[in-house]
Amino acid sequence: MEKEYKAISGYLGLSVILVIITLSILGIIFYAMFWLFAIIGISLFCLAGLLIVNPNESSVLTLFGKYKGSVRKNGFYWTNPFFTKKIISLRAQNLDSAPIKVNDKIGNPIMIGIVMVWKVEDTFKAAFDVDDYENFVCIQSDAAIRKLAGSYPYDNFEDEDEKITLRGSGEDINKVLEEQITERLIIAGIKVIEARINYIAYASEIAEAMLRRQQAIAIVAARYKIVEGAVSMVQMALKELSEKDIIELDDEQKAAMVSNLMVVLCSDRDANPVINAGTLNQ
Repeated sequence: MEKEYKAISGYLGLSVILVIITLSILGIIFYAMFWLFAIIGISLFCLAGLLIVNPNESSVLTLFGKYKGSVRKNGFYWTNPFFTKKIISLRAQNLDSAPIKVNDKIGNPIMIGIVMVWKVEDTFKAAFDVDDYENFVCIQSDAAIRKLAGSYPYDNFEDEDEKITLRGSGEDINKVLEEQITERLIIAGIKVIEARINYIAYASEIAEAMLRRQQAIAIVAARYKIVEGAVSMVQMALKELSEKDIIELDDEQKAAMVSNLMVVLCSDRDANPVINAGTLNQ
């Protein structure tokens, strides 16, 4: 687990080192105390303990392989010069994943990409529990995308009862995606701030066929509405003619009228009227 390291002020440490070096030089010059060269060498070595931590950064400190703590507060510090220091950024970072080809729940090849905002929350895990936490984020994000795509269909054309689809359930899918990525990245001390799908489409080899299928479904749905409306209009016309006693029609005449109205109302082209100059039955 991450623990905080209390470092000494760098200004105090630098001042002490400079004073020691200055006094040692004066001792050599005026008193020929040449053994002070060793003190100067040690003091110069101690300069390696100076540490600068910028805002939203953390320095992970180890001593001969042992974790000593992390300095998260920005500032100028002095630490043990034997410490090994590793700077880890605590800033929020973006991952814009290039679309990858995966198979959805039904087996259709699709292209899907995500955008994610993440940051390091536990510097100990990021530094020691994984080899390269930034590469770990990229690989595990791809793995989460593949798992998500394999769990849900692209759309519900094959199964209209399917409640959640990759294309139609934006917020629900993004929530599941965020949970899956968080579960994978927690081992590296990574906090997922936001994750969402920013690109999804059928793969090129089936895109044209799927587009034709969508168009066919749209045409069928439109035709259904047209027929439904035409039946209502024919029913209303017959009712109005009967109630207002405009004309009396027998069953054969009603059938002919219904047929003509349905053709006119359901046709995808404008009707060409034919004027009957004879009797009603001609």
